[in-house]
Amino acid sequence: MVENNSKHAVVTGASTGIGEATVRKLRSEGWSVVAVARRVDRLDRLAEETGALAFAADVTKDDDVEALVAFVADNGGLDTLINIAGGARGADTVGSAHNDDWEWMFQANVMGTMKMTKGFLPALREHRRGTVLNLTSTAGLVAYEGGAGYNAAKFAQHALTNALRLEEVENNLRVIEVAPGLVQTEEFALNRLGGDQAAAQKVYAGVADPLTADDVAGVVSYAVGLPHHINLDQIVIRPVAQAANHKLIRKI
Repeated sequence: MVENNSKHAVVTGASTGIGEATVRKLRSEGWSVVAVARRVDRLDRLAEETGALAFAADVTKDDDVEALVAFVADNGGLDTLINIAGGARGADTVGSAHNDDWEWMFQANVMGTMKMTKGFLPALREHRRGTVLNLTSTAGLVAYEGGAGYNAAKFAQHALTNALRLEEVENNLRVIEVAPGLVQTEEFALNRLGGDQAAAQKVYAGVADPLTADDVAGVVSYAVGLPHHINLDQIVIRPVAQAANHKLIRKI
């Protein structure tokens, strides 16, 4: 089976977690990568260690996305866009929801994905063998108590992904969704729970072998590295201990 020979990717959310791991994985496999995130210091370190090109940008800001599109065009273009930037804030019920948390989640997960995709679509269409991979979540497939804001944002991102696949198939654009379950990363739970380290640790307490950022990065790399005529529409990835969002085995 012949692998995808077009290997020029843009990866968002690259300063930490799954985004950073994806940049490292792709670079180890010979991809040219533009790593995108807001935190310049972490991006610069990643670029130094991997040879990726770093571009500091907030994917929710139109001017930043426009500048990024121009930068990528001047540095070899792209054939693969990997939207990983996003996240969760809060674990409140709908009745106790915080407007700021919901607005942030919709901006980071939905609007950022839309703006990045819209910005790069002309180049991807022109390439005729382009790929967009969106990192969603199992939270975008099944709702759960205390997750309404994140559920809503990820359900929307999931729907965006499905619509994009239908809209762009005539341009031979491959659209992939990777939906992870429980992934233990440096910052996800910590950010969601307002920096409460003890609360963040409880999310993973007693779970045998939760997924890691490297696990998910390996799946992302596999999906975008397949021959272009193969589209993995949706990949759900969980640790074995998590049979469903509501079924998580803890050995404490």
